[in-house]
Amino acid sequence: MLKLSASRFSAAALFVFFTITSMSQGVVTTPRPSAAATVSQIIGISTVTVNYSRPFVKGREIWGALVPYGWNVQAFGAGNSAPWRAGANENTFIKFTQPATVEGHLVPAGSYGLFFVINKDNTGEVILSKDSRSWGSFWYDPKQDEMRANIQLRDIPPTEMLTYDFINLTRNSAELVLNWEKKQFPVKIEFAVDDIVMANAAEELKGQVGFGWQGYASAANYSLQNKIDIEQGVKWIDKAIAINSNFNTLNTKAGLLRLQGKNADADKIMTDAVTVANENELNNYGYQLLNNKENDKAIEILTINTQRHPSSANVWDSLGEAYALKGDKKNAIANFKKSLSLNPPPGVKANSEKYLKQLGAM
Repeated sequence: MLKLSASRFSAAALFVFFTITSMSQGVVTTPRPSAAATVSQIIGISTVTVNYSRPFVKGREIWGALVPYGWNVQAFGAGNSAPWRAGANENTFIKFTQPATVEGHLVPAGSYGLFFVINKDNTGEVILSKDSRSWGSFWYDPKQDEMRANIQLRDIPPTEMLTYDFINLTRNSAELVLNWEKKQFPVKIEFAVDDIVMANAAEELKGQVGFGWQGYASAANYSLQNKIDIEQGVKWIDKAIAINSNFNTLNTKAGLLRLQGKNADADKIMTDAVTVANENELNNYGYQLLNNKENDKAIEILTINTQRHPSSANVWDSLGEAYALKGDKKNAIANFKKSLSLNPPPGVKANSEKYLKQLGAM
């Protein structure tokens, strides 16, 4: 039997120890050549997040070389013809907190592996795979595809480090773009924002939010402002009014009733709302009417405000604006001068003086 010297035995033992230790515990953390990154964008109340790694160009030929054109068989792994991993290292993956429409394809909420294909003619494909946890494209399986869509690449100024970004934001959509070297890969992402907000409101109102009037009022106000599911909006505002009948809840219900063509009912509710309104609420209601070109009704409401709050410079200034917008110069001047006589705060004073100069009274 071969015997090892003490020194040789120690060296062999140490080699085995460090080998086993490194295999069981991994290695120390050091920087990656391609740094990991995350980019997110909120669209409506939905969030899109992309996790990826960012390689540099480093003077290399990228398209058709480092990143081959078309689909390519991987050296190991599943051995399938595969797209590009859309970054470096592990899968680039994208997460949607609510269902999204990606390049015209409805995609359920969740996380997906994100892949691209680039062709010589600047056409390409975007692929979302249900497998978001594999390394790169090596285990890509087309059976796991959630969706594929053709895209048209764009030429851009040089970008050294691979970067994802969101551009062309609208209320309901954005473009996710991958920028690298001199190419941009655009992917349009859309959400049914109103439907998502209304469905989310219904769920939130089943929880703690549903114990107060403010939750129902805010949900109903969203319905009013966006003219969506008015019947549901009325149900919500009725619950808010049952908890707290105030100017805001009554005003919201009146607005919803007008959208249903029930103007007489809306007028009756607004009579009740004006009765309980405070100074600021009446003032805001007056401007709401002015914005709707209902100048005479605005003057009526703002006059009530001056009667209730005769020492407030602001209410006289607002009434002056209403008369000015109507074209009643005489009454406008009288109300602006009344406002200035009450030692108004700087903002109100500046507004009254501005109008008086325009009206030739200063």
